[in-house]
Amino acid sequence: MISRIDLRGDALPEGGALRDLLPRAEFDVEAALETVRPICEDVRHRGSAAVIEWGEKFDGVRLESIRVPAGAIAKAVEQLDPAVRAALEESIRRARLVHREQRRTTHTTQVVPGGTVTEKWVPVERVGLYVPGGRSVYPSSVVMNVVPAQEAGVEGIAVASPPQKDFGGLPHPTILAACALLGVDEVYAAGGAQAVAMFAYGTAECLPVDLVTGPGNIYVAAAKRLLKGRIGIDAEAGPTEIAILADSTADPVHVAADLISQAEHDPMAAAVLVTDSEELAAATEAELKPQIAATKHVTDRIEPALAGRQSAIVLVNDLADGLKVVDAYAAEHLEIQTADAAAVADRVRNAGAIFVGPWSPVSLGDYCAGSNHVLPTGGCACHSSGLSVQSFLRGIHIVDYTRDALAEVTHHVVTLAEAEDLPAHGAALKARFGWKVPQQ
Repeated sequence: MISRIDLRGDALPEGGALRDLLPRAEFDVEAALETVRPICEDVRHRGSAAVIEWGEKFDGVRLESIRVPAGAIAKAVEQLDPAVRAALEESIRRARLVHREQRRTTHTTQVVPGGTVTEKWVPVERVGLYVPGGRSVYPSSVVMNVVPAQEAGVEGIAVASPPQKDFGGLPHPTILAACALLGVDEVYAAGGAQAVAMFAYGTAECLPVDLVTGPGNIYVAAAKRLLKGRIGIDAEAGPTEIAILADSTADPVHVAADLISQAEHDPMAAAVLVTDSEELAAATEAELKPQIAATKHVTDRIEPALAGRQSAIVLVNDLADGLKVVDAYAAEHLEIQTADAAAVADRVRNAGAIFVGPWSPVSLGDYCAGSNHVLPTGGCACHSSGLSVQSFLRGIHIVDYTRDALAEVTHHVVTLAEAEDLPAHGAALKARFGWKVPQQ
């Protein structure tokens, strides 16, 4: 069902050599570029008509317009199951609490008397937020994208989600309802690379955006890579993943349940247990079978995900080696189920999000922890962060020097300009002082 990788015995290798020993899904964005390139070019030249035609090809539904009517959004929230509405509203409330605290404020530093540098934070003007709609429906992704953008102060927010044949070509009604609860009325029935191209180039119905965020399949990731530069992007999201660092104190029932919860996303989802306990490894393997038998999405998602090369139980000598392994893996989601889990979590360097102890499962973070679930995948957590208010802000430095403050530092500027063989840089200062360097 799930393979084992035994790293006990010899000292662990360092850096890339250790990463190469760990399970990882194959996700070749570069190969997908040639697939998405003609799609993006078509949207660039033909706009909405191209988005509609590619949507018909990939989603099996022909649209008259890609813009979702306001009436459909209102109807979706009116017909939303009250329990789902209450859960979404609580998810939104908790996400706002966390993300509102992330907002940065303007700060001025006096470098010298008369010389200041101010950093002000300005929101991106317009963003396109992508919400997947393939194997599952993700209203939670609407919350995770929209809330930080709103808390950052973004004025123009557009959401795209694939058209659904079962709903007359509209995105899933729960996605539309989530948009309504968040006050977003600009929604497009567009998926895949064509949606990213629509945001990048604009169409008659959709103005171009400055930034595109949100998870998606390999073609969404490839379109982001192709169009990066024309638009900003958050990340090239790959298959979702969980790593669990656990010792003999962990409950195998919890561990197995959490591995399965991630595997049910996709057959390429990664589920990795790192442990120094042979007993926990065996007990977890035994727990997987009955828990899988009691759930759904077994043959099309869970079993291939757990049996794939991207999933494994990794045995290590001790917790110190376990920490080295999870840092090398740099998981999207990392659970710590050990004795003194908070102290162990504090030693982790690389993870998209860390879930501490038995009562903080990844599923909580997916919906109602208040944290963001749009996180770096594929080992990118060693250099990238998850989506946050900062993702939608730009820091701008404002330099304000008086004559005396400039005079005091001119000789240094001229010296450095000449050291770089850029004499005109120094001359730009000397021109202000009668072409002489002020005396110090």
